[in-house]
Amino acid sequence: MTNTLFTSIREGERWFVNQFGKDETFDATSRLIHLWDKEALLLYMNGLVDGEVLTTLLTEMQYRNELFKRNTTEETDRAMMDYFPYHALEIVETEDQLAKFILSGLAVFIMKDGFTFTLDVRSYPGRQPEEPDTEKVIRGARDGFTENILTNTTLIRRRLRTTDLRFEMHEASVKGKTDIVVAFLKGAVNEDHLRFIRERLDHIETDGMTMTDKSLEEFLFKQGFHPMPFVRYTERADICAAHLLEGHIAIIVDTSPSVILVPVTLFHHLQHAEEYRQAPLIGTIIRAVRFVGTFFSLVMLPFWYLLSTEKQFVPEFIHYIGPNEWGEVPLFVQLMLADIGIEVLRMAAIHTPTPLSTAMGLVAAIVIGQVAIDVGLFSSEVVLYVAVSAILTFAIPSFELSITTKVFRISLLVLTALFGAPGFFIGLALTFYYLASLKPMNVPYLWPFTPFFPKAMLRVLIRFPMTIDDPRPFITKSPNRDRMS
Repeated sequence: MTNTLFTSIREGERWFVNQFGKDETFDATSRLIHLWDKEALLLYMNGLVDGEVLTTLLTEMQYRNELFKRNTTEETDRAMMDYFPYHALEIVETEDQLAKFILSGLAVFIMKDGFTFTLDVRSYPGRQPEEPDTEKVIRGARDGFTENILTNTTLIRRRLRTTDLRFEMHEASVKGKTDIVVAFLKGAVNEDHLRFIRERLDHIETDGMTMTDKSLEEFLFKQGFHPMPFVRYTERADICAAHLLEGHIAIIVDTSPSVILVPVTLFHHLQHAEEYRQAPLIGTIIRAVRFVGTFFSLVMLPFWYLLSTEKQFVPEFIHYIGPNEWGEVPLFVQLMLADIGIEVLRMAAIHTPTPLSTAMGLVAAIVIGQVAIDVGLFSSEVVLYVAVSAILTFAIPSFELSITTKVFRISLLVLTALFGAPGFFIGLALTFYYLASLKPMNVPYLWPFTPFFPKAMLRVLIRFPMTIDDPRPFITKSPNRDRMS
């Protein structure tokens, strides 16, 4: 196991200066030390290593001077491999491997005779697992994913204590070297789906993926300008584990707290963990309310505009539909301004410091809304229906789907304003046709509604008790649909 990566310490130091720009960047650190009565060069990136652990290891290595002091490199190599945990020490064979280790937070030792090895003392800055802000539950686990890929895999492993759980490590990008883990359950995952993900990961060519999960989604599915989300994001370990049991694939990207789940359909974006934290009947009611709310968030504004402008479609028992006073501003313009204003308000709340965001929202919703009505810019009914439509949109669990719903709603409103009733129904038909035509990973996006699978559709609509036999979903194409084997 003789290593001759460098002929001397000086050669190794020159390589480090040239590759990492030691004289140009402050965090590239090199130290000449004496180890086992020999001169050695220590290389590491300041901030990526745990200083206390490194100091402890160096002290221990000095105390064990006689243990590691050998006449030949092979003997030193053997003594070190016997003493240190196997995962903590690795012999370096190539310069590319050496650069990767340094950038990953490992400490590199180059001995006088050129023998080069690493010790794993990495320590990345990060936060402790906490409940995700966008996936809160009343009852349930409070630990969510973090920006540390090792922490995330540990949270999943803790919930799935099975030898079938696999974590495949991949790398993407040329310069950035982003770590990506593909998680799946052996025996439950479809090999064609797994092969698709592996091939797409191997063919990613970019200099870096600083936007991590979203950049990866676009590379995997060639999304282009499609507005619909082709993957599901989650920051909850229990949701990820549940999908793995169903035969899905989880893609974990280092530095991102969001895990990508594939393959998914439209109905996966409407699921929420709260449904499974309540009794089956209550969970079914929650699910039904969410489905109805999602549909009305799409059609409420265009349909109200249609009834307000074409009174012949209004039944007698709801003759009050429509504004009493039209005002100076056209109704269509009022709806567009109000809907866009709600979106601007949401964006402002995100960028406003937390202590001020609540007050800002109240001021905008009450004061500005009331003033807009008083001056005649908006009618009171416009403000009401736009507000209700916005609340319905916020009830959608998937942020990506909620934004897409707004895009479709505005498009449907424009068609209704231009062509009346034909525009409204043609817009609905085009929306349905578009969704039905999507097949990410060769999985119908509207399954099991189209193609129609009655039993599967029933499970989408109803939250069945856990004691009832629940095979793995057909869309995962699992080789073993029986979850009990």
